[in-house]
Amino acid sequence: MNSPSSITMSPAVAAAVAGRQPVVALESTVYSTLGLPAPHNKQVLEASQQAITDGGATPALTAVINGRPMVGLDDPTPVLTATAKVAARDLAVAMAKRWSVGVTTVGASLTLAHHVGVNVFATGGIGGVHRNASVTGDISGDLPVIGRFPIVTVCAGAKAFLDLPRTLEMLETLGVVVIGFGTDELPAFTTTTSGLPVPHRMDDPAEIAAVLRHRKALGQGGVLVCAPPPEPLDADVLAAANEQAEADADAASIAGSARTPYVLGAIARLTNGASVSANTALVTNNATIATAIAVALAAG
Repeated sequence: MNSPSSITMSPAVAAAVAGRQPVVALESTVYSTLGLPAPHNKQVLEASQQAITDGGATPALTAVINGRPMVGLDDPTPVLTATAKVAARDLAVAMAKRWSVGVTTVGASLTLAHHVGVNVFATGGIGGVHRNASVTGDISGDLPVIGRFPIVTVCAGAKAFLDLPRTLEMLETLGVVVIGFGTDELPAFTTTTSGLPVPHRMDDPAEIAAVLRHRKALGQGGVLVCAPPPEPLDADVLAAANEQAEADADAASIAGSARTPYVLGAIARLTNGASVSANTALVTNNATIATAIAVALAAG
C-alpha cells in the first residue's frame, strides 16, 4: 500500500514495510501520562519496543508531531509528557491546526497503520461500551475502527469498568472476529476473569496470521486478539475499585474522552498502584504476542 504523503514513517519502519518485514504498530496514549504515570510510562515503552525488536520485528510508535502523523518515532520523548489525545476522528483537525504533540488512541493508531501498510497492532486494553451507555450513548470510537481495517489488534480485552457483555455484542455487530489467545474466557484488562466466553480460541500465532490473510482475501475487517494479563489483579479487589472509581467519576461529572483516564487514575489510587503494575506487565506481554503474529504473517 502506498502511504499518503501526509503520513511520515521513520526510516526503519519505511524500510521494513517496503521489504515486507514484520512491523508492530503501537499507540502512544498508553505511553503518555494519560495512560500510565511517570516513570512507568517510559519504562513500559522501552520494554515494549525491546520486546518487539528482540522478537524480530520493527516497532512503530504512532503520534502526531507538529501537525504531521507519524508511524515510527526515532525520539519518543515528546509523547511521554503529552496531554493532547488524538482519536481517529481528530486526526484531520490535529493536522490542520498543526498540533505540536498529540498522542494517538487505538482508533487513530489503527487508521495510520492501515494507511502505511502495517498489519499488526499492540495496545493495553481497548475501549468499549460504557455501563451507562443506554443513557449517555457513550461507546468508544475505537470499536468501529477495529472493525473497519484488516489489522490484528492484540490487547488484554476491554477495560474492566466497561459493560463487557455489550462490548462483546458490539464487536460482533461490527463484524470483528474475537480470538482468545491461550484462553477460553474474555480477559478484562488487568484481570483474567470476565465470565464471558470468547467466540474463538487460538494458541498459535501462525494460525492467527492465517485468519488475517483470509479476512483480507474476503474483504473483511479487523481481528481482535485478547490475551490474559500475566500479572492479574484479584477480581474482587478490582471490582470494588471499579465501582468506587465510577462513582467518583459520576460525582465529578466526568464524561466523554476524559472519563477513561480519570477512572484509570482512580483505580490506580484505590488499588495502591497494583493496577499500574498489572497494566505495565500486560502492555509488554501484548507487544510480545503481536510480534510473534507479525513474524508469522511476514513469513507467509
